[in-house]
Amino acid sequence: MSVEGESRLLTDISTELRAAGCVFAEDEAELLLLAAGTRAELTDMTRRRVAGLPLEVVLGWAEFRGTRFVVEPGVFVPRRRSEFLAEQAISLARPGAVVVELCCGSAALVATVARAVEGIEPHACDIDPNCVRCARRNLAELGGTVHQGDLYEPLPGELRGRVELLLANAPYVPTDEIASMPPEAREHEPAVALDGGADGLDVHRAIAAEAPKWLAPGGRLLLETSGRQAERSAAGCVEHGLDVRVVRCEETDATVVVATAPES
Repeated sequence: MSVEGESRLLTDISTELRAAGCVFAEDEAELLLLAAGTRAELTDMTRRRVAGLPLEVVLGWAEFRGTRFVVEPGVFVPRRRSEFLAEQAISLARPGAVVVELCCGSAALVATVARAVEGIEPHACDIDPNCVRCARRNLAELGGTVHQGDLYEPLPGELRGRVELLLANAPYVPTDEIASMPPEAREHEPAVALDGGADGLDVHRAIAAEAPKWLAPGGRLLLETSGRQAERSAAGCVEHGLDVRVVRCEETDATVVVATAPES
């Protein structure tokens, strides 16, 4: 295709995406053009994006802290704000540590830590079989193990008391607020990955309640939450004997509760 033809095609796709409500239409059009192998594939990818499918699912990957991770249909798309949680985990991880991600989705969090810290033992678990399949693809080359089940239920008993970092971007959107989320999230991502119950913290409370059984002495639980929910997320951890601090990144509007188990 000539430069002129490609430019015209890029303009046409951008116009179509903008009409569908895509805020970054030009950037998305460039990504679709680069990803498509044929004109027919480009047409199909554009159609799916216009229909509301998340761009990352259309492309088949999401960029997270500089790395592309596989994202399949029906899997929660990792958000840029969650990079802050990954960065906190990397700063705390030691070589050889056992690191577990609950409600893992694509497992971008634990995979990012595994890429940054030598020799860690990565585990991930999710209740959704689509997420488990996707997570296995992202952790395959990192020696990670992915378990299917609800929260801690599928983890092997040998990990009890050995987990140095427990990571969770668990659902924390209150049920009544799901309807106000962008359509690409509420219509194309699993409800179980979004709905946190009446106040948004049902899953956080369940994670905090069992965390002391799995954390090593001095081990840490890192929970992503929102600024307005942070105090209650933290209180749920304190209730179960964890020492808590809240860290925040204003640039990405990211808030993480860091809860530490007693040393002995």
